[in-house]
Amino acid sequence: MIQTLAILGLFLPLIGFLFAGTIGRYFQARTVYIVAASAIGLSFVLNLILLLQLNPLQPFVIELAEWIHFGSLKASWSIRLDTLSCIMLTLVGFISTGVHAYSYEYMKHDEGNVRFISYLSLFTFFMLILVCANDLLQLFVGWEGVGVASYLLIGFWYTKESANDGATKAFVVNRVGDFALIVGIAVIFVLTGSVQYDAVLAHLPAQGTILDFGVFQCDALTVMALFVFLGAMGKSAQLGLHVWLPDAMEGPTPVSALLHSATMVTAGVFLVIRLTPLFEQAPAILDMILIVGTLTALFAGTVALAQDDIKRVVAYSTCSQLGFMFVAIGASASAVAMFHLTTHAFFKSLLFLGSGSVIHAMSDNQDMQKMGGLWRELPQTHLLMLIGTLALIGTPFFSGAISKDIILEMAWAKGSATARFAFYGSLVAVLFTALYSWRLMILTFYGKKRYSAAVAKKLHESPLTMLWPLFILGLFSIFFGGFTRNIFIENGAAFFGTSLSLDAVHQGIEIIHQHAPGLHYGIVAVVALGSLLAFYIFRNGFSQALRENFESIYAFLKHKWYFDELYHIIFVQPCRCMGYLFWKKGDIGLIDRFGPNGISCMLSHVGERVRLLQSGRLNQYVSAMLLGLMGLLGLTIYFMVKG
Repeated sequence: MIQTLAILGLFLPLIGFLFAGTIGRYFQARTVYIVAASAIGLSFVLNLILLLQLNPLQPFVIELAEWIHFGSLKASWSIRLDTLSCIMLTLVGFISTGVHAYSYEYMKHDEGNVRFISYLSLFTFFMLILVCANDLLQLFVGWEGVGVASYLLIGFWYTKESANDGATKAFVVNRVGDFALIVGIAVIFVLTGSVQYDAVLAHLPAQGTILDFGVFQCDALTVMALFVFLGAMGKSAQLGLHVWLPDAMEGPTPVSALLHSATMVTAGVFLVIRLTPLFEQAPAILDMILIVGTLTALFAGTVALAQDDIKRVVAYSTCSQLGFMFVAIGASASAVAMFHLTTHAFFKSLLFLGSGSVIHAMSDNQDMQKMGGLWRELPQTHLLMLIGTLALIGTPFFSGAISKDIILEMAWAKGSATARFAFYGSLVAVLFTALYSWRLMILTFYGKKRYSAAVAKKLHESPLTMLWPLFILGLFSIFFGGFTRNIFIENGAAFFGTSLSLDAVHQGIEIIHQHAPGLHYGIVAVVALGSLLAFYIFRNGFSQALRENFESIYAFLKHKWYFDELYHIIFVQPCRCMGYLFWKKGDIGLIDRFGPNGISCMLSHVGERVRLLQSGRLNQYVSAMLLGLMGLLGLTIYFMVKG
C-alpha cells in the first residue's frame, strides 16, 4: 500500500507534464490546466497520507531500479520516506497545487499557456525526485532537473531579452555551486565508499582525519562539508552566489511563487539539513554557515529597501529568509531551520501570488512608485498581502514570528562569538525586514494614487479562481506555526525520529528559559520599532528626502552593493575578451586560414587557375601539346649528352 502511494505520488506530476507537453495542444487550455492541477493535487494528497502514516523511527526505502553498479559505486532509483522527505513531498505538492490553480487565470491570455503548465509540472516532478532521493546521485539528478526546468520557466517569454538574460544568468551562476557539489559528492564517495545517505553518515571519517595534498593539509570532514555547503549556497542564493535570484523575477509571477517559496531555493537548505551529522562534526563550517547566513540576511534586507519593483522586493525577502534558515543550521538547530522553511513557504507564496494579483490588476505594471491607494480598489488582495506581511516581519502569533524567534533564540543560546555575531546581525535584519515590508505595503496600497487614468479604467480585483489559493495560504500563514510548534520543536524527537537529532534544540530552549527569558520580548520590540519607523519614514514622505540627502548610499543599495558590476569586471569581461581572442586569432586567423577551411580555399583557388587552361580552343591545345613534346625532347637530349 505504502509503495503504491509513494510511486503514484512521485510520478503523477510527470504524467501531467507528458499530457500537457505532448497532446495538450489538441485540448482547450482549461482542460489541460485541470488535468495538470489535478495530478499535482492528487500527488499532494497521497504524500500527505504517507506523512500521516509514517513511522519516524523506521525510514521506508522503495528501490525502483538499479541505476549504477560500477566497482564499489552503487546507486539505485529509490524513494526514501522519512520525516524530512515526507514534509518536503507534502509541502512541494501543496504549494505547487495552489500555483497550478492560480496560473490558469493569470496566464489565460498568453499564447504559450499550455507550454507554461507543462514546465510547471516538470519542475514539480524534478523537485520531488530531489527530496525523496536515497542517495546523493539521485539527489543530483533532481538538483540539475530543477535547474533545467527553472531555466525554461524564467525564460518562458523567450522573445523578451531580459527574460533570456535572467534565465541564462540563473543557469550559469547555479553551475558554479553545482560544480562544488559534484566535487563534494566525489570526496564523500572516496572517503566513505558510498553515496547512500545512511552509509555515508555511518562511515564518516574520524574527527582529526587529515587529507594530505602535498602543499597543504586539510581536515577530511571540513573538506566534505565545505564543498557540500558551497553547492547549497548556489541553489539557495547565499551571498556571493545570490546574483541570479532578482533576475529570476523576469519569469511569470507563478514561477516566482513556486521557485522562491518551498522548492528550488530551499533545496540547498534541505541538503544541508539532510547531512546534519556531517556538518555537526565540522565546527569550522558551522561557523562559516552562521556568518554567510547572517551576511545574506543583512545584505538582502538593505537592498530590498531601495527596490521599486514589487516582485524584486519579495525576491530579496526570500534571500533574507534563506539566510535565517542557514543561521539556524549554523546554530545546530536544523529542526528549527526546517520549521522556518515550512512556515516561510506559506507566507512567501502568499506574498508572491498577492503581488501577481496586484500586477494583474495594474495592467502588468510592477513599479510600486506608480501604484498607491489600492486598498480600496483591491480590498481582498490588500487583506491577503497584509497577512503575508505580518507573518514575514514576525508579528506575534503569526507563523513567521514563531519560527523566526526560535532561530534568533538558538543563535543566542549557542553562546560562541560567531553565534553572538549571528544573533545581533539577524536582529538588525529583522529590523530591515519590517522596514522594507511596510514600505511595500505603503507604496502599493496606502497614500495617494500615482497610477495613470488609463490604468485606473482597467483596475479590478482579481477573480476568485486566483484568490482562493491565497486565502488558504493566508490561513496557514496565521495559524500553522502555532499549531505545529510543539510538533516540530517540543515533541520533535518523536516527530523527526532518526532523520534529525534535537538535543541541541532542547538544550538551547532550556538555556533561553533559564538565562534569557525576556529575549522574545526584545525581538518583538525590534519588530515594533521597525514598523513604526517604516510608517514614519514612508507614510510621511521622508523617503524622497532621505534619498536625495544620502544619494551615494541609495545608489549603493539600488545597485545591489554593485555585485553585478564587480562580477562583470572580474569574470564577464575577461571571458568575453578571451572568447573574442579565440574567435579572431584562433578560429578565424589560425583554423580557418590553415585548417580544413584554409585547405578548401587553397584548392578552390588552384582550381580556378587551372580551369583557365580549359578554354575549348583547338589551336591552344595543339600549341600546348607541341610545347610539351618540345620540352620532353629537350630533356631527353640533355640527359643523353650528359650521360
